[in-house]
Amino acid sequence: MLCLQLQGLGKRYGRRRVFRDIKAEVQGGQVLVVTGPNGSGKSTLLRILAGLERPSEGQVQAWVGGQSLSQAQLQRRLGLVAADVEPYGELTALENLSFFARVRTIGLSLLDQEALLAQVGLAGRGHDLVQNYSCGMRQRLKFACAMLHRPLLLLLDEPGANLDKAGLKLLDSLITRQRKRGLLVLATNDPRETAYADCELPLKGAPP
Repeated sequence: MLCLQLQGLGKRYGRRRVFRDIKAEVQGGQVLVVTGPNGSGKSTLLRILAGLERPSEGQVQAWVGGQSLSQAQLQRRLGLVAADVEPYGELTALENLSFFARVRTIGLSLLDQEALLAQVGLAGRGHDLVQNYSCGMRQRLKFACAMLHRPLLLLLDEPGANLDKAGLKLLDSLITRQRKRGLLVLATNDPRETAYADCELPLKGAPP
């Protein structure tokens, strides 16, 4: 199982410090929930974990079966759902899945793609252009894109945004499945989502 350790992480943009000395350790089967007010760095922290940004201080370490993973190896094993990571609107849902499968060098047949869309409640909508999807439908497609390679680490930034009751039930199922596969880091202030926490990491931001 995957083990993730945050060691003294800090982030600043120029003279503005977002956070500093962030420490946490998460084991396989657990959910780490990151909370904090707007501007405290929740999304930034997830982008650092995803390898999309570098920390100003500290490091992220990950192990599988006691073997250390490089950042590149961790990136191949993670999935990310975030507001600023969008599927391509000019493509259909099936074309998006096919594209991201090729990026990850995964063989994903049309039947596999359709089954994945059905799992997130988009059965029969695979040939529709994503630009015509509602916000909630795009969020469901993000789940499918993030899960297509069965990631060991799943990063979710306010995943319940724009979801209806059926979508929230889907999210619950997704989190339950991810616990069995690996671990999950979830950034939110929604009480329904903080309830998933095995451990909580509250961010307060940091003074300059």
